[in-house]
Amino acid sequence: MRPRRRFDQERPVVQHARINGEIRAPRVRLIDEDGSQLGIKATPDAVRYAEDKNLDLVEVAAQADPPVAKVMDYGKYKYEQEQKAKQARKHQSQIQVKEIKFRPKIGIHDYNTKKGHVERFLNQRAKVKVTIMFRGREQTHPERGRDLLLRLADDVKEIGLIESQPLQDGRNMVMLLGPTKNAGVKRDAQGEDTELREEEVQGDGQRQDPAPAGDAEPQPGEEVVEA
Repeated sequence: MRPRRRFDQERPVVQHARINGEIRAPRVRLIDEDGSQLGIKATPDAVRYAEDKNLDLVEVAAQADPPVAKVMDYGKYKYEQEQKAKQARKHQSQIQVKEIKFRPKIGIHDYNTKKGHVERFLNQRAKVKVTIMFRGREQTHPERGRDLLLRLADDVKEIGLIESQPLQDGRNMVMLLGPTKNAGVKRDAQGEDTELREEEVQGDGQRQDPAPAGDAEPQPGEEVVEA
């Protein structure tokens, strides 16, 4: 069976300037190819004037009374308009926000792995929402989460800057990083290999295995979420 057509969905109409015989107005205000004003002319006469120059008559201001029409090369005019629209879309940056989650008690290996994800996102010119998840009695030490976020911001300061300072949001603490002008620039691979820290993430000077001890829960697997 053929699929039933949905009449409530209409195809978008592509708008374009009327040219030559498509111009409906009986008279137009004629502008020559060099921009000079030629006054109000009957539309058929204006079309013949353009044809004599091997050019087109293009309606450039349909809402005017009478409409304004200009003698030009319509193919070149259409190309220039498409290029302008393309440039406008290019300058309209589409902001992407990625999210990555940490635990306040995180091992150095997991920290470096997730820091690598943050660097990758920033180098892709995306913003990164970094979330610290507190559980149980971890909520009584929010400073640990803040220290972790600020440490991360300092580690990626060459390609990321803080757009939103660490803020408590229920059981979580959130910070937003944005790319700097250096983001996306290739870095020295040798320098990246030497960026391993041996200190405890919480800043207490003691190293810690990826699995937390005491009342902390086991470390969850790596979690990267696109917002």
